[in-house]
Amino acid sequence: LVIEIMINNLLFIKLFKKSFPLTNLLKLSLMVVAVVPGLPVIGNLLQLKEKKPYKTFTELAEKYGPIYSIKTGAFTVIVLNSVHVSKEAMVTRFSSMSNRMLSNALKILTFDKCMVAISNYNEFHKMIKRHILTNVLGANAQKRHRIHRETMIENILRWLNKHVKTSSIAPVNFRKIFASELFGLALKQGLGTDVESIDVEKLGSTLSRDDIYKILVLDMMEGALEVDWRDFFPYLKWIPNKRLEMKIEKMHLRRKAVMEALIEEQKKRIASGKEVNCYIDYLLSEAKELREEQVSMLLWETIIETSDTTLVTTEWAMYELAKDKNRQNRLYEEIQNVCGNKKFSEDKISKLPYLGAIFHETLRKHSPAPIVPLRSVQEDTQLGGYHIPAGSQVAINIYGCNMDKNQWENPHQWIPERFLDEKYDPMDLYKTMAFGAGKRVCAGSLQAMLLACTAIGRLVQEFEWELNSGAEEEDVDTVGLTTHRLHPLQVKIKPRNHH
Repeated sequence: LVIEIMINNLLFIKLFKKSFPLTNLLKLSLMVVAVVPGLPVIGNLLQLKEKKPYKTFTELAEKYGPIYSIKTGAFTVIVLNSVHVSKEAMVTRFSSMSNRMLSNALKILTFDKCMVAISNYNEFHKMIKRHILTNVLGANAQKRHRIHRETMIENILRWLNKHVKTSSIAPVNFRKIFASELFGLALKQGLGTDVESIDVEKLGSTLSRDDIYKILVLDMMEGALEVDWRDFFPYLKWIPNKRLEMKIEKMHLRRKAVMEALIEEQKKRIASGKEVNCYIDYLLSEAKELREEQVSMLLWETIIETSDTTLVTTEWAMYELAKDKNRQNRLYEEIQNVCGNKKFSEDKISKLPYLGAIFHETLRKHSPAPIVPLRSVQEDTQLGGYHIPAGSQVAINIYGCNMDKNQWENPHQWIPERFLDEKYDPMDLYKTMAFGAGKRVCAGSLQAMLLACTAIGRLVQEFEWELNSGAEEEDVDTVGLTTHRLHPLQVKIKPRNHH
């Protein structure tokens, strides 16, 4: 009888496994992700129409929990709003969701993912990341480029001193000065020289430096935010959307023409025997496996990324310090204690814990990249004990992670002191989710920290900062999908009396 029962049990298990595989049993043991109710066909698109999806996602997390799903037209998007689940997606489950999902506009503007930040995680990605770390962003490359960073900061201080001398009581447009010098640094690292103007044959004109900045940086940022309704309904791709298509194509062609002209000029310099330490010289001599358009895109990537996120972080940090006299004074005293009458420089950053705390708290509250570009889930997987089906898209809401009340006390307040807690390693650059995690961690994190921290330190060492007026304090709106300040920071500055 016992043997008969055992045989029957074995037969039952065999049949059960056949008709109901073990993977299904595993799925049954996992929780189902909460679904945010939406409308037929369009799903939750109307809830995202304000162009600040990261804020909408964070509000929904308070109601539906840190992980939930929404429908954007034909797609199911799993939205992650907690550090724990986001790190699991970026590190442990990375191989199940390593491909980027891009809008039509971004496919064109990134030359179909020909960028370190946007490419799928494959051999091409590893190769181009190695190139950018070797020549621009790695620790040794940053040492070689230090002279450019120091020149940039001295130039900014010169502009500010000039402003004080000519119109001491008028507010200064901080962004205008900082963005211009940051662009100069990007050009020096990329092309070996700051470009004042360039003849662009294909556009039939000579472009000024401001024109170049507009075409390579500002227009591209605007284009990346363009939403094409067909992105959400792939089965309607056949319906034309000519206005948008022409706008994006024009941006792409103008950028291509400018980059070709800039590279052509550097090729002439190299041919004349004059080589400098910059990315284009490196790419032309070391990256023989890349096509011309790929070289152009990789060079452009360093220009736009250097010009953008560090500006966002530094501008917000100076806004918060100008608004808060006590914290500004505390930072000034820390700099005085370490540097005395000597100029603050980047090799002193590790000795200024409060400056580091200001940098990290600004990244937390004003995440420069509030949402990680969508990833597609290639195979059934799990996150945080939830079943994630293949074919879904995953949105990691960095802003939501950094505003999570379970992780941060009073997350909407700017409190640098939270990062002085002993639980944080002072040398750990990744205290928040601002730089991502895992294999796709941001390649530019070291440069961002060196640039922003040195700039903030020197600016506070040289000047007292004050907001232009009471109204400025409330003027904190941002541009579209980004955390760019809508209006440039206007501040009143007063030189400090150094003894």
